[in-house]
Amino acid sequence: MKSYDTEPRRAIRRRLLLAGSAGIAGWSTFAAQAQGLAAGQELAQGLRRGFGDIRIGGREAGAGQPLVPGESITTGPGAHAVLVLGADAFLLRERSALRLEEAGGRRILRYLSGKVLSVFGTGNKQLITPTASIGIRGTACYIEASTERTYFCLCYGSAEIRPHANPDAVSRLETTHHERPVTIAANASVMKAAELINHSDDELILLEAAVGRRPPFYGKAKQGQGQGHY
Repeated sequence: MKSYDTEPRRAIRRRLLLAGSAGIAGWSTFAAQAQGLAAGQELAQGLRRGFGDIRIGGREAGAGQPLVPGESITTGPGAHAVLVLGADAFLLRERSALRLEEAGGRRILRYLSGKVLSVFGTGNKQLITPTASIGIRGTACYIEASTERTYFCLCYGSAEIRPHANPDAVSRLETTHHERPVTIAANASVMKAAELINHSDDELILLEAAVGRRPPFYGKAKQGQGQGHY
């Protein structure tokens, strides 16, 4: 199967829109849910869309299955998954792993490996990768995580980044539209500027729709890298 990350963005969007045949709710369902939110209906939770080998807690996952604290969601080769946790939503690409933890009543998301696009509701969240701790608020972000480095794009919102190699070297970011992608290497005490890669505005629009929202750039004549006007 062709790598998700090297496909043209229109092809990716088309696959997302047409993937309901996998037996998990398609994006048209999310649009209906967004309308339901305005009427006071509760947002559907858990695994909302996906195909391929998707596992939660090491077992094959089914539609609507939740991710509970202490468990991880993983995707196999060629697999993709959309997960909703409260007002947050996640798009996991193939060969990715995301673990949910809690400490002192606070939700912690551990990005173990792979590539994950995330959108978050209001409130502070703690994200942990193999090379950094990231505090976020009202944010969308794209993370590629490995033991050697973390790629982090703050798509919009604010974030505070602490490299594990030097927790005192705190960097604060605030963006509106992918302005400052960075990498944090395992042996580096500071982050480095990076290019915008492997995620699109189309995907952010679709993912925010999964939780009944639109991204802040929606409807504005601002163009991302190969992503069109919104």
